[in-house]
Amino acid sequence: LPTAYIIVGYGGAAGHVGRARPVPYEKPEIALAYSLAAYMLGMNYIYLEAGSGAPRPVPPELVRMVKSALPNAVLIVGGGIRTPEVAVELAKAGADVVVTGNIVEDDLGRALEIVRAVKRVRK
Repeated sequence: LPTAYIIVGYGGAAGHVGRARPVPYEKPEIALAYSLAAYMLGMNYIYLEAGSGAPRPVPPELVRMVKSALPNAVLIVGGGIRTPEVAVELAKAGADVVVTGNIVEDDLGRALEIVRAVKRVRK
């Protein structure tokens, strides 16, 4: 699947291993420009990644910007999502897929709460 993997903010292990230069949280226009370029190059999936265990998630405003510019792209958002409220906010902002990683390992019950909350928004 042609996917643009855009590391935002903290970046976590993915940023370190990939020697990436994460897009600063306060510069959403850079992530938007990367997303647009990737989509024009045929990448139909855009993954905005704050990094595994990120102290905070991708800002909903950034998700909203990318989704409104690329409504036909599949927008994946991950990193720093620890609560159902944050997951719902990102889904409402335009995330088609909300990725939770560490929470599944740390608290499966909480992960299931997140899944249920996002499913309610999708109905």
